[in-house]
Amino acid sequence: MRLVAITDLHGNVKMSRKLAELIAEEKPDILLVAGDITHFSGAETARKVLQPLLETGVPILSVHGNCDGRDVPELLDELGIWVHDRRRELNGVGFVGVGGSNITPFNTIWELTEDEIREILLRNYRPGDIILSHVPPRDTKADLVHSGLHVGSRALREFIEENQPPLVITGHIHEARSVDHVGKTVIVNPGPLFRGYYAEIILADNVINVELKSL
Repeated sequence: MRLVAITDLHGNVKMSRKLAELIAEEKPDILLVAGDITHFSGAETARKVLQPLLETGVPILSVHGNCDGRDVPELLDELGIWVHDRRRELNGVGFVGVGGSNITPFNTIWELTEDEIREILLRNYRPGDIILSHVPPRDTKADLVHSGLHVGSRALREFIEENQPPLVITGHIHEARSVDHVGKTVIVNPGPLFRGYYAEIILADNVINVELKSL
């Protein structure tokens, strides 16, 4: 299975169209969107950003980010691509979504307590599922900000340590583009699409190969 993973579009339609051209040509099995489709904007903006990707015909799974407007989850649900606090199966692979972020100092639109994040995972996860989470796990390359602090979710980190999902796709921290591991779990922060970053992931025979790419 070949996945394309993106995050943090922040309303950039130009990059969305550019990625859509690539996807239409290469036809991956699934496109995963790890949130912040808009930059504090609503469903109208999100629809404009997502439309080129939807037109490729490639199946999409998405969560909202902490900077998406209040009506964005409703749009994602209407489009049939929303997996926050849900489990979806595509091509025999399970996906569990966690939208928004852990609590930040900035009082953004969608923030969850660590207990809420933990409950979403416990409620939906089955062994072997892939996790699509806007917020990265704590103390990884994926949650390291410029100041040197780790700001990811402790609950997600603990869940990964205990359950060892094969793959976690995340975003949120723009400067933390990376591939990391927690035990056997592969953690991927593709980097923000508004800067032209994405990741291609190939799942084959229980082996996960990740390539961080640029448009």
